[in-house]
Amino acid sequence: MRITGGKLKGRVTETPYGKMAIRPAMDKMRESVFSILSQKLDGKSFLDLFSGSGTIALEAVSHGAANVTLCEMDRTKAPIIFKNVKMAEEVGVRVKCHFMAVELFLKRCKEKFDFIFLDPPFPYKFRLELLETIGKKEMITEDGTVMIHYPAEDKLPEVIGNLVLTDQRIYGRSIVNFYKYDR
Repeated sequence: MRITGGKLKGRVTETPYGKMAIRPAMDKMRESVFSILSQKLDGKSFLDLFSGSGTIALEAVSHGAANVTLCEMDRTKAPIIFKNVKMAEEVGVRVKCHFMAVELFLKRCKEKFDFIFLDPPFPYKFRLELLETIGKKEMITEDGTVMIHYPAEDKLPEVIGNLVLTDQRIYGRSIVNFYKYDR
């Protein structure tokens, strides 16, 4: 996979093997999402959940995010993820990596983020519960955005607790929803 824009544009990341299959976020989807976010990421915090290879975290770094964290459950992917995120150091950013179930990470996390991106495996059935947890724990800043990538055949509501849908982009058989706090 390649970084689609920003300071690290064109750099290639490796895709790890592991117990859980990798479903790399499509280049066009990543390019579109980060085009939407690009002007807003400078100096901001970004959380990449279900990180896989770390490519989404690297896109955030490449587009200016300064505080980047990722979470991936499959520890067998760690060596490749560490290798990939090392390129963030070239632009002065250290990506924090957590290897645990996303549900456990969310339960333990005490930080707030400007942006949270979730890219669970398409068969994953607990998307709504994850978004509810993020909303209840108020894990995004006042102007923060939560994004979730999911299959078009699944449906997510426009309002989830205190999160409200503000944008939706369709990429073939996948969708990215953008949520903000309803204050």
